[in-house]
Amino acid sequence: MEVNADLLSFGRAVRSRRIALGLSQEELADRAGLHRNYIGGIERGERNVGIKAVYALAAGLGCGPSELFSQAAPLR
Repeated sequence: MEVNADLLSFGRAVRSRRIALGLSQEELADRAGLHRNYIGGIERGERNVGIKAVYALAAGLGCGPSELFSQAAPLR
């Protein structure tokens, strides 16, 4: 499976923020109301995340969606 650069950079931004907060994927999944496997797929750039999931991730990470996108942009 070919990984899209945009999806990978967004996933790296999520992972970076999660690790900075000292959260496991399971803890983030619980906070965001998402499945742990889905979080892993996002972080690996395998999932094209919908807008509802972006908002859920941001809430789980204690930030706004724009912060995730702005952190992802330089990683592209």
